[in-house]
Amino acid sequence: MQRFHRFAPLLCAPLLYVVHVAPAAAQWTGSGELGLVIASGNNETKTGNAKVLVTHKDDRWTHEGTFMAVYAADDVGSTAQRWQATEQSEYRFNPRNFWFGGGRYESDHFSGFTHQGTLSTGIGHVFTENDTTELKGQIGVGYKFFETREVLSPLGVLLEPRTTGDSLAGIANIDFKHAFNESTTLLNRFTAEYTSENTFLQNELSLQVKMTDALAIALGYTVRHNTDPPEEFARTDTLTTVNLVYEVK
Repeated sequence: MQRFHRFAPLLCAPLLYVVHVAPAAAQWTGSGELGLVIASGNNETKTGNAKVLVTHKDDRWTHEGTFMAVYAADDVGSTAQRWQATEQSEYRFNPRNFWFGGGRYESDHFSGFTHQGTLSTGIGHVFTENDTTELKGQIGVGYKFFETREVLSPLGVLLEPRTTGDSLAGIANIDFKHAFNESTTLLNRFTAEYTSENTFLQNELSLQVKMTDALAIALGYTVRHNTDPPEEFARTDTLTTVNLVYEVK
């Protein structure tokens, strides 16, 4: 967590610049997603997830920030608790090529890593960009830091201590968006962060169906994979969501 406090200003600086310096006529867009399930009776369960996306475009610059959180609990206690924040700034050299810089930080109470964070920079290319389909990819290098969770035996004996680490990382992303018609859109984002100690892979798939110009229903499926988590922890996590989406343009 101390490393995050050290680098948090770097993650937030581009967004703060946009908020305080950008003119009133700047192109702002944003969306918020919320899903909630509460069951009572024979079983007490509570699950919820939320996501906020803010995008600013001004000439050749694009700034995008996201925040998401997931929570689940049953009658025994919490079973899932994770949040993630990302920020990325892009500068278009021309309509097809761009530079990017940004970061990602996540905290998870139930995975093998208490937190993981990256700061990265690199180049990207827009393969397709038209009224119905967008496809772009990017590749770069970065700095990654993490902390693993300690592993205890059923008797409370420490099997694996908590450790911290940092290293250089290879970063790659692929973003795809396709509108089947005016009301139905498919979105997919693939993320890869490679280091010699662990590789993090994540794929976020979402199908959104508009009900009005501002409201939509989104069905999402996310797969997260760590190649080398501490023992006793699963490598792969999945999340299925049904959310109400509110979009601001």
